[in-house]
Amino acid sequence: MSLEIVSIAERPDLASSLDNFPDCWPEYMAHQRLSHLFYDHIAPAHPAFCLVAVDQANSDRLLAKAYAVPLSWPAGPDWTPPADGHDAVILQAAADLFDRRPATIAAAIEITVQTHARRRGLSALMLEALRQRVAARGLPVLLAPVRPTEASSHGDVAMSDYAWRTRDDGLPVDPWLRVHARAGGRLVAVAPSSMTVTGTIAEWRSWTGLPFDRPGPVAVPDTLVAVQADLTHDRAVYVEPNIWVRHTLGRS
Repeated sequence: MSLEIVSIAERPDLASSLDNFPDCWPEYMAHQRLSHLFYDHIAPAHPAFCLVAVDQANSDRLLAKAYAVPLSWPAGPDWTPPADGHDAVILQAAADLFDRRPATIAAAIEITVQTHARRRGLSALMLEALRQRVAARGLPVLLAPVRPTEASSHGDVAMSDYAWRTRDDGLPVDPWLRVHARAGGRLVAVAPSSMTVTGTIAEWRSWTGLPFDRPGPVAVPDTLVAVQADLTHDRAVYVEPNIWVRHTLGRS
């Protein structure tokens, strides 16, 4: 396979294929309201920060995609990014776009590989491509609110403990955090309320196939913490913690 990574600015014809990534994310993720703001309005305004990987033999079929967005946040190494990581990035990007503020850094929102193309190192390639594209635009930092891929298997361990666990070689035990570390990323802090997904009890039942027939915490597959159900008020809320990772690309 001969891989090519290009931006949507370079291949606008591929924009219509960005949603064609079936079975890559749990259903409830598709109902995160701020994500719609990002993908429908913010990402199209920054096509140079949306990268896709294609096989040159079939250049209309996307194998992976990666989104970043420019932000007007401080670039200093001592600055701590906000607790609501993923959601804070989207809200800041929207405000920057509305007010036409100049960017000081960039933040990664998503890197997704098609299920049939996984275990080929594509996620690491897409991360490195994002790093290079951001650096080429003169931005010194790429921040990422990272979703540790195996944290869902360690639901009894606090994210602040899990994320900093390391192997004998000093790299994180979590595979996705390990990819970031190998690329030069540094774990900065937990974003305890990085992403919030809320819905009615009926919606959560349809998204998960679970009964949601009792109040309190509900264990849902692929979540990093329990979903909190409130039957009295007909709501269930998932507040996902992520890990802020800082990639310093130049002098900051």
